Amino acid sequence: MANTFRWYDFILPVVAVILAVGYALYVLNNPTDAMVAGFVTPDRIISSLITHLYLVGVSMALAILAAFPLGILLTRAGFRKFAPLVVGTVNIGQTVPSFAVIALFVGILGIGERTAIFALWVYSLLPILNNTIAGVSGVDRSIIDASRGMGMTRLNTLRKIEIPLAMPVIMAGIRTAVVINAGTAVIAAYVGAGGLGEIIVTGLTLARFQVLMLGALYAALVALMLDYMLGMVERLLPK
Repeated sequence: MANTFRWYDFILPVVAVILAVGYALYVLNNPTDAMVAGFVTPDRIISSLITHLYLVGVSMALAILAAFPLGILLTRAGFRKFAPLVVGTVNIGQTVPSFAVIALFVGILGIGERTAIFALWVYSLLPILNNTIAGVSGVDRSIIDASRGMGMTRLNTLRKIEIPLAMPVIMAGIRTAVVINAGTAVIAAYVGAGGLGEIIVTGLTLARFQVLMLGALYAALVALMLDYMLGMVERLLPK
């Protein structure tokens, strides 16, 4: 049965939003100089936030579309022997620094969103792939045998038994990937893709600590809120 929510489950995100908005208002209303006031405006904060969410959303959607079916495929009898090779290959992309991924592909994909989305996609694959394989492989074999004994096809067993039972583990992988993705997305600013990284870069360029902190705070808030919302979805899944 799905869990219900109580009022105190919402305390953390509400407090986080209040603190983030309050700090933004403080920086906007108390600029140290005209240069900060010119670079940090409400419109720019909102625009950077929307772009950041767009980069995270697109790259995560592509990562799920790639890693989820691939993970399921690698749990099938004829493809299990390829699992170590595929996971090892994806792991290489995870271990390469994000700036190195951008540097390698900026000459191919060019400056802009495509390079940033590709780098974030690479960084999001491994947790989803690993948890999909672990979740589906961890389903009790006796349950699978029982479903087959009842006349269910392999596809129906996968769709109605294996995936639903593995979903909590798969969701944990997606949540991990989202947090990694949202934090890493600040590098998009270095290839002209925008996002909250632009505010951080502006703070570094102007040597204004409060501006840098503003961008870092909102990047952390995005990661926190996305993880919290996915946690709510996970709690609503049938147990």
